[in-house]
Amino acid sequence: MKIHESAENYLETILVLSLKGSPVRSIDIVNELEYSKPSVSVAMKNLRSKGYVIMDAAGYITLTGEGQKIAGTMYERHVAISDWLIYLGVDKKTAVQDACKMEHAMSEKSFFAIKNHIEEWKKEIHNSKKAKNNTYH
Repeated sequence: MKIHESAENYLETILVLSLKGSPVRSIDIVNELEYSKPSVSVAMKNLRSKGYVIMDAAGYITLTGEGQKIAGTMYERHVAISDWLIYLGVDKKTAVQDACKMEHAMSEKSFFAIKNHIEEWKKEIHNSKKAKNNTYH
C-alpha cells in the first residue's frame, strides 16, 4: 500500500524518537520536525484512522505493526542512503537532507540495488583489510 510522503515522515520520526528510549507524544514530533501543533494533531488523527499508530489516554503514541513496517522501511532507506552519500564525499548535513528526499521517491527495486551494492562494497573493504592484516612484511 502506497502512503503519502508526509505520513512516511511522521512514522519514521515516531520510530526515531522511540529509539531514544522515551515515550513519544505529539509535542515531541512538533519539536523534532518543527511543525505546528495543529498540523501534527491532524496528522496523528489521520495516522490513527488508517491504523498506523495508536494513542493512549495519556497521549503516548505507539506504532502499530503496519506503522512499524513503514517506519522501519523509511529508516533503513534513510540510514543506507545517507551513509552512502557521506562515503561518496557529501557532507553529513547535505547527505541527511538528500537522503530524506530520496528515500520516499525511490522505488523498492532501485533501493535494493543500491543496498546490495553497498553491502558488496563493505564486504570488499572487509576482505581487503583482512588480507592486508594477514600479509607478512
